[in-house]
Amino acid sequence: METRNPVIARMEKEAQHNGGYAGFGATATATATAPAASGYDVPPTAPVEMAPSSTPMTINDVVVRTAAMFVPLLITAYLTWTMELGIGYILIAMLVGLGLGFWGALSKKVRPVVYLAYAAVEGVVIGGLSLWFQAWVNDSAAAQGTDGTNIVAQAVIGTFAAFAAVLFLYATRIIKVNGRFKKTMAIAFVAYFGIAIASLVASLFGVGDGWGFFGVGGIGILLCVAGVALAAFSLALDFDAIEQGIALGMPEQESWRAAFGLTVTLIWLYLEILRLLAILNSD
Repeated sequence: METRNPVIARMEKEAQHNGGYAGFGATATATATAPAASGYDVPPTAPVEMAPSSTPMTINDVVVRTAAMFVPLLITAYLTWTMELGIGYILIAMLVGLGLGFWGALSKKVRPVVYLAYAAVEGVVIGGLSLWFQAWVNDSAAAQGTDGTNIVAQAVIGTFAAFAAVLFLYATRIIKVNGRFKKTMAIAFVAYFGIAIASLVASLFGVGDGWGFFGVGGIGILLCVAGVALAAFSLALDFDAIEQGIALGMPEQESWRAAFGLTVTLIWLYLEILRLLAILNSD
């Protein structure tokens, strides 16, 4: 079955077009024989040794690039938290981040500057939403005469725990990213996206105290848990794409694209966990 990852799909087509990635990490030998012309015999050319065209991507490259993505993200998140930027700035950052995200995801060219800019803008979103959700929980706790729970710290720990758990399940092949898994995830993505849009519209009319369907009793909690699970299992798709990229001998610069995809999923996972904790710890 063909991969559903557009990056891997392009590299597979390029590999088939160019006869594989023999030039990555090893030299390739090509022998060409010229045809006879005008009655003169032309001796065959000597084997030509071609130098590697690019250094192949490794898992270390992906780790380093992912760490680089988190530097601007954490800086802007911290500044947004300490400066207590208003919701207007957060909404603008969301729109800018959405545009940069689509640009980075759909571009055929690897664009590290776009990826880093996306991380910086999303840091504003994360910092602002974390502050807003924490304030919501604190106000709710104060109304009940109790101390608020630090849901931000819990969300960070939960994100790392989910990442480690899915990585273990993928590495041990308990989770197998095959055609059935990808198809199931695709259906789940579409269904969840539809529910999220409907919930956003409903929240404008006060449904779920502004949370939309996610704030409607037990059903809302189940939807939040489903969102966390979907984001977590999406990490397996990222791991599979990275593993395929390394196996195909994709060039080192593609590690930026892999790091970008991994960062997008981790941001989504963190926000899903943060919302779930906010709802559980409010009245």
